[in-house]
Amino acid sequence: MREKAHKRSLRTSRTVAVVSALVLSGGGIAALAANASAGPEDDEGPPRDGRVQVRTVDCPDVGLALGRVPEGAETEVAKGLAELDKQVAGAYGQVSTDDAAPDGALRRLGEQRARTIDGIADSITRGGAQPPRGLDTMNECRMKNDVTTAQPADGDGDGDQSGNEDGGGEGDGGEQQTGPVPEDFVDITTVQPNAPAPEEGENASSGSFTTECGRNENGHFNSDNVIAAPGVANGAHHVHDYVGNVSTDAFSTDESLAAADTTCENGDLSSHYWPVLRSLNGAQDQGQEQDQQDQQDGQEQQGQEQQGQEQQGGQQEQHGGGAGHDDGNVGEVLQPASVSLKFEGSPQGDVTAMPRFLRIITGDAKAFTNGDANANASWSCEGFEDRQLRDRYPLCPEGSEVVRTFSFQSCWDGRNTDSGNHRDHVAFAAEDGSCPEGFTAVPKLVQRITYDVPRGAGAAEDTPFAVDSFPEQLHKPVTDHSDFINVMPEELMDEAVDCINEGRDCG
Repeated sequence: MREKAHKRSLRTSRTVAVVSALVLSGGGIAALAANASAGPEDDEGPPRDGRVQVRTVDCPDVGLALGRVPEGAETEVAKGLAELDKQVAGAYGQVSTDDAAPDGALRRLGEQRARTIDGIADSITRGGAQPPRGLDTMNECRMKNDVTTAQPADGDGDGDQSGNEDGGGEGDGGEQQTGPVPEDFVDITTVQPNAPAPEEGENASSGSFTTECGRNENGHFNSDNVIAAPGVANGAHHVHDYVGNVSTDAFSTDESLAAADTTCENGDLSSHYWPVLRSLNGAQDQGQEQDQQDQQDGQEQQGQEQQGQEQQGGQQEQHGGGAGHDDGNVGEVLQPASVSLKFEGSPQGDVTAMPRFLRIITGDAKAFTNGDANANASWSCEGFEDRQLRDRYPLCPEGSEVVRTFSFQSCWDGRNTDSGNHRDHVAFAAEDGSCPEGFTAVPKLVQRITYDVPRGAGAAEDTPFAVDSFPEQLHKPVTDHSDFINVMPEELMDEAVDCINEGRDCG
């Protein structure tokens, strides 16, 4: 019997990064050179060498501090955590557009957070549990400075992401852009091989099981995240690309997922989703076009929504309330050229079946501000996959597709299908393939997604694409992540385990 655990957003520190820059419509940053300073490069002042100063608002992580939340309090606590994220996003907007000192914004943010945190504590108390000690002190946030380099501000050369003749800080629809910058990219041919094939022990489970679920040909997108932000529309603040279960949205339950249809050929009802990749060519995506149509529909659209209250949330609003571009995600969504979903074995021995409805997030959507402790991004190019990048996007040779690879945690605690921080119930295997004490090996999911990224055609050569992200994460490649909910029928999971343990390649 699994333990109930509250699902909440992942972060060790909820921060907001604000670049002192003019942002071009294609997603690149045109830097405003920082003033010269005789002081050191720290939180006290700007850098001395003309680099761009990044200001961040650093807030204590309430979600991580909560631990287990009583079952009866989960919904209200989830709403409170979502409200905290919304408040930080509001502070991000204030600081990014206001040249004045940030003290006022920080003060207002602290007051808002104090009220919301009090509400979260009350919900936990009403649920029959004790709020964590010190929760009431977690409202205060602080400014923190960082630096990064950026493109020249004159708009000449490769740094000019045309697509918007104004060349200002707003793209189509008025969205302010932040990142990426050319320093976020590297020519893959200049990277040394760094990903040797793992060695298998003599008892390794060497088989595999592949499930074919398509490339999201049916256009299943939304900016929800049912694992990290259940019940919260636009809880991801970026758009997810879905394959597998066709019903997945913020309001999905185990029961609704099990009753839904699937794009997988073998009856696998599992949900796989990851942030979309966008070409920074200045073109609108379908979500922006849909939002413009929604604004024209006005009250008629509201009436249709009221009549359709019985429908599931994802069917009512496929694009998650703004398709993420309201949070700085713009550009043309790229459909994957290929999607491979493969389950692999353990180098140390047999694997056991995953429990149905096991939830796993790999990578950290906030790794730019949280640090890389939970980062698991892996970028490369076809033909160069012995060279994997975590904190850089690859620039691939002509004819070579961009490759994203997600190797999921493959050790399970044997009890829980989720945990409060969405990490404690699963773990990565050690370098030799062994699981931590108390964990057992389960099939390792490896998602491999490729893209034919167009070069030129309005996109700058040195910043041609970007992954969707939270607004303060600046589209950094290290923030790449993926989500998986196992909804395989038990018979199919047993078949997969048999194939893997017997050394067969199935699917």
